[in-house]
Amino acid sequence: MDRSAPPHPGDAFWEQPLEQCVDELGCGIDGLSSSEADGRLSRVGPNVLAQSGRLPAWLDFLAHLRSPLVLLLLVACIGSALVGDSTSAIVIAVIVLGSVTLDFVQERRAGDAARRLRESVGLTAAVLRDGHECRMPAAQVVPGDVVLLAAGDLVPADGRVLEARDFFVRQSALTGESWPVEKHAGETSSRDGELASATNAAFMGSSVLSGSARVLVCRTGARSFLGDVAATLRHVPPPTAFERGTRGFGEMVVKLTTVLVLFVVFVNLLAHRPVAETFLFAIALAVGLTPELLPMIVSVTLSRGALRMAARQVVVKRLAAIQNLGSMDVLCTDKTGTLTEARVRLEQHVDADGRECARVLELAWINSHFESGLRSPLDEAILAAPGQDAAGWRKLDELPFGFERRRVAVLAEHQGRHVLVVKGAPEDVLAACTSIERGGKVSALDAAARASAKERFDALGRDGMRVLAVAWRDLGSDRQQAGAADEAELVFCGFVVFLDPPKAGVREALARLHALHVQVKVVTGDNEGVARHVCGQVGLPVKRLLTGAQVEALDDPALAIQARRADVFCRVSPAQKCRILRALRSRGHVVGFLGDGVNDAPSLHEADIGISVDGAVDVAKEAADMILLRRDLAVLGDAVVEGRRTFANVMKYIMMATSSNFGNMLSMAAASLVLPFLPMLPVQILLNNLLYDVSEIAIPFDEVDAPELERPHDWDPAFIRRFTVVFGALSSVFDLATFWLLRAWFGSGETLFRTGWFVESLATQVLVIFVLRTRGLPWASRPHPLLTAGAVGVLALAVAVPFTPVGALLGFVALPFSLLCAIAALACAYLVCAELAKRAFRRGLQQRRKGHGARRVRARLSA
Repeated sequence: MDRSAPPHPGDAFWEQPLEQCVDELGCGIDGLSSSEADGRLSRVGPNVLAQSGRLPAWLDFLAHLRSPLVLLLLVACIGSALVGDSTSAIVIAVIVLGSVTLDFVQERRAGDAARRLRESVGLTAAVLRDGHECRMPAAQVVPGDVVLLAAGDLVPADGRVLEARDFFVRQSALTGESWPVEKHAGETSSRDGELASATNAAFMGSSVLSGSARVLVCRTGARSFLGDVAATLRHVPPPTAFERGTRGFGEMVVKLTTVLVLFVVFVNLLAHRPVAETFLFAIALAVGLTPELLPMIVSVTLSRGALRMAARQVVVKRLAAIQNLGSMDVLCTDKTGTLTEARVRLEQHVDADGRECARVLELAWINSHFESGLRSPLDEAILAAPGQDAAGWRKLDELPFGFERRRVAVLAEHQGRHVLVVKGAPEDVLAACTSIERGGKVSALDAAARASAKERFDALGRDGMRVLAVAWRDLGSDRQQAGAADEAELVFCGFVVFLDPPKAGVREALARLHALHVQVKVVTGDNEGVARHVCGQVGLPVKRLLTGAQVEALDDPALAIQARRADVFCRVSPAQKCRILRALRSRGHVVGFLGDGVNDAPSLHEADIGISVDGAVDVAKEAADMILLRRDLAVLGDAVVEGRRTFANVMKYIMMATSSNFGNMLSMAAASLVLPFLPMLPVQILLNNLLYDVSEIAIPFDEVDAPELERPHDWDPAFIRRFTVVFGALSSVFDLATFWLLRAWFGSGETLFRTGWFVESLATQVLVIFVLRTRGLPWASRPHPLLTAGAVGVLALAVAVPFTPVGALLGFVALPFSLLCAIAALACAYLVCAELAKRAFRRGLQQRRKGHGARRVRARLSA
């Protein structure tokens, strides 16, 4: 890629005259042609911060060779060749190649699938191309493009503001300043090179809070300001409990393996066995007992889960979030568009006495018409009202909607007078009013009139109506701008009233989430009456309700208790939403948050699992871990089930690894103490390990029993430890029985012993998956055909290899029929005992959980 002369202006391009920027960019202020843009894209590269996130296939393959386990195998291969054991060297080389290729192909395919899903919901930008507005992936924006921005957008690149209309952005990720910054077109007098002084420029990573603008792109990708500091700003999500758990499990096995290997080496050296043979055996043992397949199983299982979720219209942006979704036991969501249709229609426009009033509709329509920020469904419903127009009105200024003020104000000229028209949440608007308009006459808003207006608003809320209050103030004929201080001494005019009916099927979706043991909590900016009415219509019980004011009055420990008990949170600000989520998480809940607005981005970051929708604003989609292609709680219920299915399949491999690896550790330690020879040759251990890995490849595709999907599952280290001890010990008991059978009954020497244990070890490891993959009877739960085929094929190969010339090269000998029958009987006995142990283990686990649940209930009552 030729990047010798990328078009871009100087470092502080906002301090240059606009004409100079345009000349250096070699473009006009009306955008680029498609051909010119394509040429620039090939020269400067895509508009992304990191362009080396994915290695070429050959480098990725070589990267797999850097694994410590693979390096150990290569050392074993070289060591075998140096001591003249060419057969072992060739076999180890083949095993290395097969293992690395297996991991590479599976992880590459999983990565490709995950990448395609992320790209399907990637950020887009509105760009002028060939004189027309078109929407394209933000990665295709190039210097010289003109992008069109509106409230809710993420600024895709650094650039100069050409036109701006009440254009406010949040650039806290770049400057640390949390307050919104207004951007203007024109030149700046500042020459300090500071970003905070660049009031005529917008920067990649900023989010648009209100207004609209045209921006000439000056810098993209790594050349942007964000690209310069990407290394320090890049946010790496903390590992989930599942990621920490699987990593801890792997580390635990590695530590135990290290201790065992040192013990075996010590015993073999005391027995004066050949040093080279002991060295190779130790390396092979370390590799054979380590769950090196775990990372691949996890990545493939998560990718498989992501593909299944995509088929159910859920796109996963971060694979690790799938497990969090399966563990989620609390879902916080807004009601609009989730519980309701989000197809708001205007029902009434009334004064404080409940009489229909054309003046209320006129002022509300003017406010929505001139509002330049992101229009809500309420605005759309107002603007759809017939018989309204802006004739005789001219906009002068605007105070954009603020989530703390909860209102928007427009300063407009009408018949020579400059009128501030305010529309917003009734509680906040009424609090700023000192007068009231009735029948065209203005009078003082006394206590009785204020109480009457509040009662009217409360009554509408109890009927399930959404309500906005409308007020105004005459600022004379000289004011050209308005400030927050002008939103006082307002004249209350009346209410505009909307109906947003409950969504069809939401009652059933909520019932399913309840059956899945996911508690749904409604977090909304609406008032108590509306929230209670809607929850009643959809069958969501409201046992306790908290308002934003009550949340604000509670400290964090008190909020943690109250948030757990509450079902609905009303009139809450974005900051209060984040506090609620933190409070729930502090009590041990795995919390999901569903949102799609500008104000939802902080909450999406705060939650364990951020969920947005495809039609959400850019900042919400960027902050989310998952995107629903259809805003429907039924879709989310399917996604929860897929998350639990993914967790269950990974746990199957964990249980397989514990039952075989830990048991083999104990068996190998015991064999080293009593046998006068190595229980298995290094190449035999490696072959055993490879064949076992092949039999487990299909686990990500396996079905999961319904009881496993009914409840959220967290990573439980205590469960893993207990399972490891019980089933590892059981496996080791049957290994020891095999040792006794081989030595006492069949008087086997080294070769026959190694062959017999190889077949028995592989048979018990492979077949036990059909017992442990289900809570019920093995034959009552049908495994995936690939899993069955893999297990049967590997077992058949293990039995057949000793009868082939290849088996002789590997140090095997043909097994007598009587020994094969004895091994088959031992394997069947092991499976029966494993089934009985599984039932006993599950019963003990249920009793412990019941005891824990009772203690938790008593703790809640005492709290």
